[in-house]
Amino acid sequence: METTEYDVIVLGGGAAGENAADRAVQGGLTAVIVESELVGGECSYWACMPSKALLRSGQVLRAARQVPGAAQAVTGELDVEAVLARRNAFTSNWSDAGQVRWLKQAGISLVRGHGRITGPKEVTVTTAGGSATLLTARHAVVVATGSDAFVPDIEGLREARAWTSREATSAQSIPGSLAILGGGVVACEMATAYAGFGTHVTVISRSGLLMTMEPYAGELVAEGLREQGATVLLDTKTTRVNRTDGKVVVELGDDSTITAEEVLVAAGRTPLTRDIGLDMIGLEPGSWLETDDTLLVRGFDWLYAVGDVTHRVLLTHQGKYQARAAGDVIAARAKGASVADNPWGAHVATADHAVVPQVTFTEPEVASVGLTAAAAAAAGYDIRVVDYEIGNVAGASVRAVGYKGTARMVVDEQRKVILGVTFVGPDVSDLLHAATVAIVAEVPLDRLWHAVPAYPTVSEIWLRLLETYGRPRA
Repeated sequence: METTEYDVIVLGGGAAGENAADRAVQGGLTAVIVESELVGGECSYWACMPSKALLRSGQVLRAARQVPGAAQAVTGELDVEAVLARRNAFTSNWSDAGQVRWLKQAGISLVRGHGRITGPKEVTVTTAGGSATLLTARHAVVVATGSDAFVPDIEGLREARAWTSREATSAQSIPGSLAILGGGVVACEMATAYAGFGTHVTVISRSGLLMTMEPYAGELVAEGLREQGATVLLDTKTTRVNRTDGKVVVELGDDSTITAEEVLVAAGRTPLTRDIGLDMIGLEPGSWLETDDTLLVRGFDWLYAVGDVTHRVLLTHQGKYQARAAGDVIAARAKGASVADNPWGAHVATADHAVVPQVTFTEPEVASVGLTAAAAAAAGYDIRVVDYEIGNVAGASVRAVGYKGTARMVVDEQRKVILGVTFVGPDVSDLLHAATVAIVAEVPLDRLWHAVPAYPTVSEIWLRLLETYGRPRA
């Protein structure tokens, strides 16, 4: 068995793993990534990038149809084959050659195969052919193995060969009908994409849609899906799934059934830690890895975790944020340098707790950051909630006829700073970073009055929210 020593070993070559290794190398350390699938991971090939490629064409077409002049020029329907071809290009046809070249340029080594922790600072990598390589780390092992789709224990669901997000984002042909089990981001985005392709979509959710967000977000998305022709069943239980005669039959709690060509399960995620050797170091296989804010796994001085596997925030951009902090702090500790582990310090992921930005690319879009009103109240803040209809802003009327959307600002009344913002409407993702900066920097409301939005843009929503709140007295 070949033995190779590095400063840092990273299990998993997705976005989080790549960033952790890159920051460690930039900090003067050597790093190796262990990857059993494609370098670039879930986001590059089965999640963020292909899903947004599937969604974008339909979004542009619908947007054009809402603007007189452009609407008259749009005479055809969506070219689904062209959409799929564009998606294939986004994934490089599921080839990671380009990302492997980037690793080499960045000075990061790559070992392909399945990695298992076999002792402190020790990882054994086994190839598909059965050969093994023992890797040892001088300073740290970083677990960045991510997550995969959770399949609930519904009778017949596994036997029905249900799609997960992987099949939905990589499909090379489009079914005529699709039943979607779930009401979260994946369910809503894939319902939007496939409804845009002309697929008859039925969304079946045990509760509402987008339940961790402000209530009106899910309500407006449900309305948008219905306008696209989708059927949305809320507060509906699925009891059994059966595939027969080329169709999938979904049995519901009220004894009714939904028949579709395919069924997509979008019911959450589970950590990919079942077979990475956690039992060898006293941890439970299949568990999430709890870390401190420097991403050090609790109870260890050499084991770190970043990305989905930590269960802190299951979003690519947040995993990359964690990875940058982890790579930097590993390098600092390796050199005996000081560690800035105070809140908002250079070596911590403070934003994970209450300042997480997220965009759901539905119709309409949902862009949110920080705490919802319910979460802020539950955390004990004295809050005031300010709502404003985005369609009443001049810039919105320029964007589209009948622009519909709502903005909400949650204010900490004691400190007069913003705790959370949610925008729902066409193209609201463009508004989100300003909200993120305001919350992270804790910009006082009286100072925000001097951040003048350009006219006529949708950013004028900031002025309207502040006016509705009321200008502080001098």
